[in-house]
Amino acid sequence: MRLNKIFKNALLIISAGIILTACATKKEVAVDTPAAPKKEETKKEETKKEETKKEETKKEETKKEEVTKIEKIAGQMQGDVYVGTDSVKYLADGVADRVFFATNESILTTASRETLRAQAAWLRENANITVVLEGHADERGTREYNLALGERRANAAKDYLMTYGVSSDRITVISYGKERPVDSGSNPLAWSKNRRSVTVKAN
Repeated sequence: MRLNKIFKNALLIISAGIILTACATKKEVAVDTPAAPKKEETKKEETKKEETKKEETKKEETKKEEVTKIEKIAGQMQGDVYVGTDSVKYLADGVADRVFFATNESILTTASRETLRAQAAWLRENANITVVLEGHADERGTREYNLALGERRANAAKDYLMTYGVSSDRITVISYGKERPVDSGSNPLAWSKNRRSVTVKAN
């Protein structure tokens, strides 16, 4: 009986040892090392990242170009009146040949009056010179409307020159309406350049 009891206890101890060993083995098997990513998948990910970076750079450059364009336009216009110089020619040294107007307007701006005073001073000093005042409009509106608007603009310039001592018989007025744009673009900056009265020497 005693031997049987010892034998049974020994079996229990051996069985417990086997179970513990099996559990330990299971745990070791369960902890699996993640497989290293395949080279192709890594390459695809890198390519995707590069493409995304290029797209972001392109968007940023486009945004900068748009901002520059807006700043350029803003620097050449006050309200919708052109105040730049890239389309301006000169009647004489330091005397600009044209004045600009707001949309649908023939009222002279402060800058326009300053230009016309300089023209009048030059014309008084050169009494043998006669001029043609050409009125222009932008592309919007009918041909008839713009011809009438161009004429009003040219006459506004004529009246101001006369106020500063230039005889009316030295001034001829003509309107080209929208037929002779100085800028063929179809945008606010182009339109502002085309709304003008130009003083041209006739002789």
